[in-house]
Amino acid sequence: MNFDRLRFVAERAEFGERREAIFAVTIPEERGSLRKFCECIGKRNLTEFNYRIADESEAHIFVGVQIQNRADAAKMVETFADSGFKTIDLTDDELTKLHLRHMVGGRSALAENELLYRFEFPERPGALMQFVNSMSPDWNISLFHYRNNGADYGRIVVGMQVPPHEMEEWQAFLDTLGYRYWDESQNPAYKLFLG
Repeated sequence: MNFDRLRFVAERAEFGERREAIFAVTIPEERGSLRKFCECIGKRNLTEFNYRIADESEAHIFVGVQIQNRADAAKMVETFADSGFKTIDLTDDELTKLHLRHMVGGRSALAENELLYRFEFPERPGALMQFVNSMSPDWNISLFHYRNNGADYGRIVVGMQVPPHEMEEWQAFLDTLGYRYWDESQNPAYKLFLG
């Protein structure tokens, strides 16, 4: 048994015990939508979050959330709907659980002035909301990936559209954020598959 196999076993146990729900949520591709989406999640633990800019009007988010039971998942669908977000519950979809969760993304002609950064932050409920609230509302997130691996620190990768004339503000954001970060904008794999 190796660590990859252990991760697979842990994921399948979460599904088997019905402690993780997976949703496809469609939100408007506009400022403030991600913040409103995070408010719907509230203090629940995220297990996964995948997004890639693809359309000028709608954003499709793949999200995993830790739940107590199936009723909790149904309540989340209602919460998303009350906020005007179309939602599909994918918790019981085998194709999604085994394959699609790893395939969200790709190139996008809309990802102009995109910077790619990795961040590390303490794993706790509300950490994503804190990250989103600390950003300039003028910057657009064009790519986002997070997967909870059960560690003390969460690791995310973010594509951010920052106009060249705002690079000083971007650096000030990084300096005051308080999280470890790495610039991956020149990473060859990123350029090959996503850039």
